[in-house]
Amino acid sequence: MDINTVKKQWQELSAAIEEVDYAVSGHDYNVCLQGEKIRDFATLMLEEGFYLVDLMAVHVAPAIEMVYQFAHYESRCRVMARAFVNENGEIATISDIYQGANWHERETRDFHGVVFVDHPYLFPLILPEEDVDLKPLLKQEGKLKDVDAVRRKPPEPAPEPKPKVKPEAADAKPEAAKSQEQS
Repeated sequence: MDINTVKKQWQELSAAIEEVDYAVSGHDYNVCLQGEKIRDFATLMLEEGFYLVDLMAVHVAPAIEMVYQFAHYESRCRVMARAFVNENGEIATISDIYQGANWHERETRDFHGVVFVDHPYLFPLILPEEDVDLKPLLKQEGKLKDVDAVRRKPPEPAPEPKPKVKPEAADAKPEAAKSQEQS
């Protein structure tokens, strides 16, 4: 895999690409997408040898954000892709592209109410069918955080160490020694 070639393909699909420190964040790239581009992005990732690690929803302002984590089979390259659901709470399914997305999408539907358009079997996975409207992980409107408040910020640089103060001259003596000489 040539990461520069893959990044060029991401740029055609994404709103923003950010390279991040793996040691700090656990992934190498953040990719922000429009919701309608998620299927194209997932297809590209599969073609480039990435597998789907996880997908989840985060309820933030202005909308529910879907977070997809991908990793490469042959080299250490982890990608976190993000896309907001539309105003109807919908986003396209990727379960036909990545079979492992099936249960993740059903679980997200149970807990956040996200509808994955064209999912072949979007029935409750965890909650009973009578609780399909429960959506237990949705926050109250007044308690929603802005999306920027929950994003990882780069660490601030450490302050410069203060220089150690050295005695001005070799003849500088401690106060006790000076008082003895004066007596």
